[in-house]
Amino acid sequence: MTAVPAGALGARFLAGSSAVHRLPAHVKVVAVLGFALAVVATPVHASWAPAAYAGHLLAVLTAAAVAGVTPGRLARGLVVELPFVGFALLMPFLAAGPRIELLGLSLSRPGLESGGGLLAKATLSVLAATVLAATTEPRELVRGLERLRLPRVMVQILLFMVRYVDVVGGELHRMRVARESRGFRGGRLGALRVLGPAVGSLFVRTYERGERVHLAMLSRGYTGRLPAGPAAPVAPSAWATALALPLAAVAVLATGIVLG
Repeated sequence: MTAVPAGALGARFLAGSSAVHRLPAHVKVVAVLGFALAVVATPVHASWAPAAYAGHLLAVLTAAAVAGVTPGRLARGLVVELPFVGFALLMPFLAAGPRIELLGLSLSRPGLESGGGLLAKATLSVLAATVLAATTEPRELVRGLERLRLPRVMVQILLFMVRYVDVVGGELHRMRVARESRGFRGGRLGALRVLGPAVGSLFVRTYERGERVHLAMLSRGYTGRLPAGPAAPVAPSAWATALALPLAAVAVLATGIVLG
């Protein structure tokens, strides 16, 4: 039985034994990047673009079904897309070009197409990333990025973030309890005078904790790289399984170009 990692980041992982779960992390990262590139390469103004987006959506939903990722989990992953949604909704009103009447509103046709394309591409990419996050433990994901030759400094930053984000969250919770025990109540403008110094205090506390952790690691022989075992070779069947998603997206794109 697969152990479920604790903490805020670990909560995004869904334990399972599906074919997607068993794939090495770096192989899944390559597959998701390939899928995103194929989605981004889909021409926004092509007449067949909506059909291509539907094909991409079918491919990523099939991968989610194989991995056992529920629709609710996919929907919660789309929360990070909200800033793109706001921008895409503004494009038909702000873009230049021919105007069309829709529901009593004068909208830019190029802006409508560009906004729809942006929203579709962002949604498809976030869905693929959600499947990756739901089937890969955070530490394994960082190890996978290291195996893909991501700069060591960035890998170390991500690894320490995974390890200590819950520690910082706990510190933030204790500070909130302390404020409320002194009669603090949020939800009003005057609360900002208290929250501002609290953010500074949290920064100082986390900085000091980071220094202590770093000194403790140096005393134990830390040389800038955490020890890890030898990387196991990846079977060709694992690559074939992982690359099925980006290859399906490329096939959809090629079909649209040829037949469109």
